[in-house]
Amino acid sequence: MPNRWLSVEEIAEYLGVSKDTIYAWRERKGLPAHRIGRFWKFKAEEVDDWVRSGGSAEPSEEQSN
Repeated sequence: MPNRWLSVEEIAEYLGVSKDTIYAWRERKGLPAHRIGRFWKFKAEEVDDWVRSGGSAEPSEEQSN
């Protein structure tokens, strides 16, 4: 089952960040996530595309001024 839904814990491990970072990115930066019941689930392919498009990038000082 290579295309399965990943949990918050699994996607955090996949990206090498904390669960808190995943929740913050979902809320503030539009990390693609899907609510299934009371759980957030992720597709690795969607998250990969989001990262490649710069979704996880921190704004530079020039961009924030």
